[in-house]
Amino acid sequence: MTIEEKLQHFNDYAMEDARLQSAEQLDEYQKALEQIFQEHKEEKRRQEELQIKTETEQIIRENNKEFSQEQTKIRREVRQKTEELKDKLFVEIKDRLGRFMDTPAYSEMLVRQMQEALEFAAGQEMILYLDPADSSKKMELEAKVQAPITVSQYSFSGGMRAVIPSKNILIDHSFETKLIEEKERFVFKGGDILG
Repeated sequence: MTIEEKLQHFNDYAMEDARLQSAEQLDEYQKALEQIFQEHKEEKRRQEELQIKTETEQIIRENNKEFSQEQTKIRREVRQKTEELKDKLFVEIKDRLGRFMDTPAYSEMLVRQMQEALEFAAGQEMILYLDPADSSKKMELEAKVQAPITVSQYSFSGGMRAVIPSKNILIDHSFETKLIEEKERFVFKGGDILG
């Protein structure tokens, strides 16, 4: 083989070797870039998932806050409306009690309550009180219960009260007290729209 052929052979071999090394380096570089790209994509995907989760939680918190505020507002409105209706109801009840006080049944109720109070006192001194609005019934009631009745200085909206001074006992069958007690205990029955 001549020097030129050897040189040519060496040149071909060197070129082939350089191409192989270049191809290997290019392949390694390509793989490294691919790895970096995959890691970058994975990191971006994790960041996007985290951002979506964070924003979703923020939206849920805001919705819960708005829901809670709206629920509180509705409850307040329902409570206010309930109180208005309750007040109207008790005005109507007072009106009906006023009409009831003009009936014979009312006088019969007073007689029964006073007789029960006298039985409870068992002969001890007792003061029977009548509402000032019922002062016209005083003589009739005294005749029926066979006991003196005092017309109260203070109105208690009808009914009767009795006091046993020796035992500091008050028997209170006044409409005023009954209405106050009922109003405090009164609850509208029905569906609870807000849980």
